[in-house]
Amino acid sequence: MCEHDQKGVTLWFTGLPSSGKSAIADRLNDILKDRGYRAERLDGDIVRQDLTRDLGFSRADREENVRRVAFVARLLTRNDVFVLCSFVSPYREMRDRARRAIGSFLEIYVKCPLEVCAARDVKGMYKKARAGEIREFTGVSDPYEEPLRPDLVVETDREPLERSVDRVLARMKELGFLE
Repeated sequence: MCEHDQKGVTLWFTGLPSSGKSAIADRLNDILKDRGYRAERLDGDIVRQDLTRDLGFSRADREENVRRVAFVARLLTRNDVFVLCSFVSPYREMRDRARRAIGSFLEIYVKCPLEVCAARDVKGMYKKARAGEIREFTGVSDPYEEPLRPDLVVETDREPLERSVDRVLARMKELGFLE
């Protein structure tokens, strides 16, 4: 049971692979739930196990991936849940469509230099992409379009995880989503 009279919002964390999107969203999810808020996580690795397992990484497949996730996020948001989405979602157009579809939406740009992301990559995806083993890998063989007007920018190469999370919480409070 929720201890708060909350209004739903989708927080859409976007950025290069290994920029820190999931780490921020996971920590934020724990904090929100500990404080008695309703929150759900939608993460690229998780939804590709079921909801979008039939999709690859072409532009068309990425667009369909975001469309499906936005549909689920819209349902949760309209039922007053905080939805924490962490997806590379490399194209501005697809993020803008998600914003329009969901309505109550905050785009959070998890900004981090490509070389820092590659150094953090525990799965070795950047190395494989640079070796030509992975096609259409964002930041290497496929573009990432930075947000033009995100609701918040966190720079994970310049601040620790807790500072990034605190900045997201502060923005949510500033916009009236948290008490």
